[in-house]
Amino acid sequence: MIQKIEPQSGVAFTLNKGEQLKIIDSHGEQVSDLVVFNKHDIHEKISSGKTMDFEESILISSGNYIWSNRSNKMLHILEDTNGRNDFLLAPCSPETFQIMYNNPDYHPSCFENLFTKLAIYDIKPDDIPTAFNVFMNVVFDANGKIKVLPPTSKSGDYVLFEAQMDLIVGMTACSAEDSNGGTFKPIHYEIIK
Repeated sequence: MIQKIEPQSGVAFTLNKGEQLKIIDSHGEQVSDLVVFNKHDIHEKISSGKTMDFEESILISSGNYIWSNRSNKMLHILEDTNGRNDFLLAPCSPETFQIMYNNPDYHPSCFENLFTKLAIYDIKPDDIPTAFNVFMNVVFDANGKIKVLPPTSKSGDYVLFEAQMDLIVGMTACSAEDSNGGTFKPIHYEIIK
């Protein structure tokens, strides 16, 4: 059954080894931050550094694995209809909007949406790692200067993952204006057993 993540919000759930998770950009140009933890030991979690190291790429897509901080495979990307995701940037946080957007007022953030939803699994704010930013379009120039562009994903694009171990999953419909082409839309997902 397809589930909906409302704009600028998040969810948390478990995914058993061998089950599949399909993340769907139902409207186009909407990022979803994804973090995963070992269901039996939350100190083992998704690692951008290990993933880019072992996959020998910063562009993680179909056929690649998502690795843990303990060098174990956590997710296998079976299909990716858009092919553009980011594993460089941290989840947007209250500080993101203060520092980068010069906004001193409250603003929903992926960081807050992740740690509040994951709290039921005893995962605390300091436990939140760099997320796998599904559909996020980050580019860089010859000098290494990075820039966030609107996602290239279209309505109906999806990424299909297969769990390589029992997992706790946190996901968002991203709250950062620049990451989503200036608008906020829902993300849909499906757990395939």
